[in-house]
Amino acid sequence: MRRWIALLMMAAVAPAWSQTGLSTKWEELTGPDFIAAIHQAQGVCVLPFGIIEKHGPHLPLGTDLINVRYAVEHAAQQEYTVIFPPYYFGQIAEARQQPGTVSYSMHMQLDLLQETTDEMARNGCKKIVIVNGHGGNESLLPFFAQSQLQTPHDYVVYVYRWSPSNLLGRPPLHSKVDMHAGESETAHTMASRPDLVHQDRANQESGADQARQHLPDGVYTGIWWYARFPNHYSGDGSLATKELGEFDMKAWEDAIANVIKAVKADNVSLELQNQFYKDAQHPLETKQ
Repeated sequence: MRRWIALLMMAAVAPAWSQTGLSTKWEELTGPDFIAAIHQAQGVCVLPFGIIEKHGPHLPLGTDLINVRYAVEHAAQQEYTVIFPPYYFGQIAEARQQPGTVSYSMHMQLDLLQETTDEMARNGCKKIVIVNGHGGNESLLPFFAQSQLQTPHDYVVYVYRWSPSNLLGRPPLHSKVDMHAGESETAHTMASRPDLVHQDRANQESGADQARQHLPDGVYTGIWWYARFPNHYSGDGSLATKELGEFDMKAWEDAIANVIKAVKADNVSLELQNQFYKDAQHPLETKQ
C-alpha cells in the first residue's frame, strides 16, 4: 500500500514530458513523436534566444544561450512545450572587438528569424514564444514582433524577457553595477553550468563603468556600451553565490512556465491579428 502511494506521489511531481514519454526538445523527437508533441503542447513552441559573446574573463561565450535554455527546459517540465534547437543569431554588434563574438548583419538576423518562425509555424507551432536571454536583443525582438503586422501570418509571435529585480525573498546583491557577467549572471551560470564558471578569474579584468561619454539624458548612440564597459564586462562576478543563482533560476523557470500556460489559453491574439490583416486591406472603410 505504501509503495502504491509513493508511486502516485512520484507521478504527481514528475516532469510533464516524462508522463507522455515525449522529449521537450525539437531535435530529440522522431517524426511521429513530433506530431504527438505539437498536439501535447497545444501548438505552443518556445524559441530560447541567446547569443555568442564574451562574458568577462570568467564565463563561457554561450552564457546567455546556456542560461535561457536551462530555464526554458526546466519550465517545460512544469508546462509542456516543444523547445526549438539552440538559437544565437541575434544582435551583438557592440562586442565585435572581443574574441569569440559572432555578430551577424541586421538583415540576416531579421531574415533568419522570420524564416525560422515561418518554418516553426509550418510545422504546427501556431503560438511561438521567444524567450530572450540576451539584453542586446531587447530592441530587436519587440521590433520583430511588431513587424509581423506587415504581412499576414497564421501564427502569433510572443516575446518574453524576464527580470529578477524586486523578487520577494531574493538574496541581496553586493554590487552597485550588475549588468553583464556580473554578480547575477555569474550566479545564474553557477546554477546552470557550474563546470564552466571560472570565478577565480573574475577579477582579472575590470567590470567598472568607465563613463567615457558625456551627453544629455535621452541622447542615444550605438557606442554607449563600449564607452562605459570596453571590456564587455559590467559588475563583479567574484561576488556571485550559488544561493542567488538557484533562487533566480527557479523564479525564471516558474515565470516561463506561467507564460507558456497563459499562451496556451490565449484565444484572442490570433483572432485580433487576423481581423487586423483584413482591416489593413481597406483602411478607407475603417470606422472613424
